[in-house]
Amino acid sequence: MTKAKKINLWESYRFSIILIGAIILGSFIGIYFGEKAKILKPLGDLFINGMFTIVVPLVMVTISSSVAGMKDMKRLGKVLKSLLFVFLSTGLIAGVIILVIVNIFPPAQGVNLNLTVMEALKPFQTGDQIVKALTVSDFPELISRKNMLPLILFSIFFGICINLSGKKGEKVYEILDSLSEVFLKMISLLMYYAPIGLGAYFAALVGEYGGQLLGSYTRAMIIYYPLCIAYFIIMFPIYGYLSAGKEGLRSMKYLISPALTSLATQSSIATLPVNLEASEQIGVPKDIRDIVLPIGATAHMDGTVFSSILKISFLFGVFNIPFTGVETYISALLLSVVGGVVMSGVPGGGLIGEMLIVTMYGFPPEAFPIIATIGYLVDPPATMINATGDTVAAMLVARLVEGKNWIHKKIA
Repeated sequence: MTKAKKINLWESYRFSIILIGAIILGSFIGIYFGEKAKILKPLGDLFINGMFTIVVPLVMVTISSSVAGMKDMKRLGKVLKSLLFVFLSTGLIAGVIILVIVNIFPPAQGVNLNLTVMEALKPFQTGDQIVKALTVSDFPELISRKNMLPLILFSIFFGICINLSGKKGEKVYEILDSLSEVFLKMISLLMYYAPIGLGAYFAALVGEYGGQLLGSYTRAMIIYYPLCIAYFIIMFPIYGYLSAGKEGLRSMKYLISPALTSLATQSSIATLPVNLEASEQIGVPKDIRDIVLPIGATAHMDGTVFSSILKISFLFGVFNIPFTGVETYISALLLSVVGGVVMSGVPGGGLIGEMLIVTMYGFPPEAFPIIATIGYLVDPPATMINATGDTVAAMLVARLVEGKNWIHKKIA
């Protein structure tokens, strides 16, 4: 009996154990060899580039085929409404949590920098940002991971049109459905290389940037990293339980691979294929996971809400401005959501969101490098919460769409 349990444990967690082992080994290599470990970065880049190459066509065909294959268009509407409700609800919860934390533990407390006084508040011009976030000016620009939200919207519209085309659209749906399976098979084969790729990537990252964690931003990191870990081990199981009871709690083991992949790649988009596999193992219905996860990779941003509000409160502290008041909190929440949609899915894309923060509040140019540094240091755990939370969100959407017993269909 004990032997059988050991075998089942190994079979359930084998890939995760191998992946963790590779990342730990890579981290030790980075610590021991320092910047010399950057020589391993090309091995990590091979894996990351492979993920990015596959993910754009994967998103397009999975979303389009899922929408096109829906017999009941009312179900699509219900999925999208549930998705919006879940994303906003978890984002709001994350926002309230970080607002409480930064008021109890101000991240810039004790920081004394001689900087110019903050300029007058500038108007926040959102029109161009919204247009650029939702659309592109030419079709070739659509086929790029830099424009994931326009691609998702196009894919949904394309799928709806296939669905409305009746019998003539059925052949297109069959082709898209077959392509979806092919791309998922490519992902599963690429994942065999993941331990080498992610291990090498971690070695390079730790070797080059590990020492920065002991710099002047230690206080912000001490606040942020434990917060993300606590959110992961407390809130995600709560969401899992709300979605499927005890079975939802047991399904949390499938979050390990997405969490590790997102920590290494620092990209929700690169983690999308792993999330798709995890949600399939959990039992999230195919049409729900194929819609929720790609959209979530671009627009679900609990970790980004954490990091954006941390940066804003840090700048307020640096410039000796009280981070208080309902208007301040609401503007911080709105900006964290807007910044998250614009920048999520791209490693280092936080620079866009940081420029939005500086622009909206009228901070002087010196403010940008201050929060850019914070942005890089908090990016791994922020992306982990963003990306892994997508699978949890898919579970919650399944609960709202399918009812409380949705997970038992997979067990049956």
